Amino acid sequence: MKVLIACEYSGRVRDAWLKLGHQAISCDLLPTETNGPHYLGDVQDLLTQEWDVIIAHPPCTRLANSGVRWLHQRDLWDELDEACEFFNLFLDHPCSRVVVENPIPHKYAVERLSRNYDQLIQPWQFGHGETKATCLWLKGLPPLMPTEIVSGREQRIHRASPGPERWKERSRTFTGIASAMAEQWSRCCLQEGAA
Repeated sequence: MKVLIACEYSGRVRDAWLKLGHQAISCDLLPTETNGPHYLGDVQDLLTQEWDVIIAHPPCTRLANSGVRWLHQRDLWDELDEACEFFNLFLDHPCSRVVVENPIPHKYAVERLSRNYDQLIQPWQFGHGETKATCLWLKGLPPLMPTEIVSGREQRIHRASPGPERWKERSRTFTGIASAMAEQWSRCCLQEGAA
């Protein structure tokens, strides 16, 4: 299958699909952290191509609950509108299988997005003893099933010290979640193809 992993520099989701033999490519404005197929540039350059699956991780800076206070204090409403417009490029894309991943959105983002999320997952459901609520907007793919529920509910990412690299660590997909995405959704797609 041909899989686009949009707005991903870490390569974690891309590599999970590649490991299963799929034709996957990541795309971001940043270079990839790991060797592998990666388009350095605007994802809109790739959205006109045919894809079997699109998994997008659009920037959450203006959309997430954690940053809602700045909308008023810094008058960032235009940036919110731009972020929602970009997010909706994926939600409204004609590809039959699309997943968009982001933290819990605030009410102003929800009002501007094409629709609300379908599933909320946590790293501790996929082998990582941490919390980081992650929402999935799903089109043509089922909700992820937990693969390894573990104890421990550390808020490592949330409590990380401020610094220039904190945002990068916060945006990396947990490897257990990346593997579950590739394994479960590729199996689903292959079963559909065999039916």
